Amino acid sequence: MSFPLLTATAALPAIGAIVTAAVPAAQRAAAKWLALFFSLGTLVLAGIVFVRFEPGGDRYQLTESHAWIADFGVRYELGVDGIGVALLALTALLIPFVILAGWHDADPLETKSSRWRPTQGFFALILMVEAMVILSFEATDVFLFYILFEAMLIPMYFLIGGFGDRAHAGTDENAAAQRSYAAVKFLLYNLAGGLIMLAAVIGLYVVAGSFSLSEIAEARANGSLEMASSTERWLFLGFFFAFAVKAPLWPLHTWLPNAMGEATTPVAVLITAVVDKVGTFAMLRFCLQLFPEASKWATPVILVLALISIIYGALLAVGQRDIKRLIAYASISHFGFIVLGIFAMTSQGQSGATLYMVNHGLSTAALMLVAGFLITRRGSRLIADYGGVQKVAPVLAGTFLVGGLATLSLPGLAPFVSEFLVLVGAFSAYPVVGVIATLGIVLAALYVLVLYQRTMTGPVGEKIGGMPDLRVRELAVALPLIAVLIFLGVFPKPLTEVVNPAVQHTMQDVQKKDPQPEVEAAK
Repeated sequence: MSFPLLTATAALPAIGAIVTAAVPAAQRAAAKWLALFFSLGTLVLAGIVFVRFEPGGDRYQLTESHAWIADFGVRYELGVDGIGVALLALTALLIPFVILAGWHDADPLETKSSRWRPTQGFFALILMVEAMVILSFEATDVFLFYILFEAMLIPMYFLIGGFGDRAHAGTDENAAAQRSYAAVKFLLYNLAGGLIMLAAVIGLYVVAGSFSLSEIAEARANGSLEMASSTERWLFLGFFFAFAVKAPLWPLHTWLPNAMGEATTPVAVLITAVVDKVGTFAMLRFCLQLFPEASKWATPVILVLALISIIYGALLAVGQRDIKRLIAYASISHFGFIVLGIFAMTSQGQSGATLYMVNHGLSTAALMLVAGFLITRRGSRLIADYGGVQKVAPVLAGTFLVGGLATLSLPGLAPFVSEFLVLVGAFSAYPVVGVIATLGIVLAALYVLVLYQRTMTGPVGEKIGGMPDLRVRELAVALPLIAVLIFLGVFPKPLTEVVNPAVQHTMQDVQKKDPQPEVEAAK
């Protein structure tokens, strides 16, 4: 039997979570280093997966299949395509930076009214989320994916509700109430989506007699599986609703600003840069592959929802006074671009959407983590409490600017490539949709540059004068992320050559071809 590389990649952070949680309470430093060690080990394994994946090979590679719940046809089946490999690598890359950025976020506070903050639990929960997210990108059994899709809500609930933003350190009772509200809202929204998906998963089994993606695809190919149009549409809606909540897509997005605002900055990055990608990934892997006709049927409505997300999220970001909520609404706008690329049903759009998932994760992590360093120093999330930071902390201001420029998709930085492809793909199939979506680019430039101007330029604000610049640990977080953003901005080939074959398979699933440009014959 070959080495189960995919299982090992997901199992290592799960083992790390158990080991970290078992560290004695007094050994907080040991718990941190253990968590970092296991996250780096996972990154090494993810790198091996990425290197061993052959873009021109089988659709699903490094596959594993074992009987699990035989009576119900459930199997432990794993495999990765190019899209899964890219997102697996993103997750493994970001978690060490999340751990480094949150190095002191779960240390006990000194104030009498503060609750005890279990450091070991904080880092163990982060590793557990990593394990579940990685396994969800690998799962090719629908029921196994559903279990992971729901199970990751548990550690996320405790991370949001149990560990609050340091900017609230002086108002513990109010902060605790806000954290609880954000955590419960996150849980209820996602549970509601998950329950509807469960009904659809059961319905799929009744119709197809299997949970295996490969078996269902084979049955469709040989004609032994036929779904009535109404059945396929209802099943599609059950899956899509759950993924739209997770994504988050308007109007199912309202849990995200609360969750990101009240969570610690590393947990906010975990939410939007890692966990939310499961929703958009699942649209490609499950909605389009299992329900191709229903996906095409629902496309007009989904494109409208994506456009609303793009414009609505950007407009609300422009009007925000809270730094973290501004980034949260910007993410809603960016997820609208991702969904637009997926359902434009063109190869450029879907390649761009997949790259957007990766690049949004990198750019949001860079901007949010540097913003977190800024907020920790000042003790406030309000934009109005800042000003003139670049005069006292130029490196912090510089890294914040690069993260912001990546967020607005400046040419030369990684998100530009993905946003360009999404717009090209959307415009070639739906020109009006593509034109309207470009308004999101203009608004992105507005909210990012205004944020930078109000926080970093102008007179030095109150309590800003003695602000220290980035320390070594913080530089170890910010600089590598910026380096990756620049590298993929000028040389995206390592991702595109992995992603494009998987996108072609998805295009075949929905039986769509790229629109051919109309060329007027020469007279």
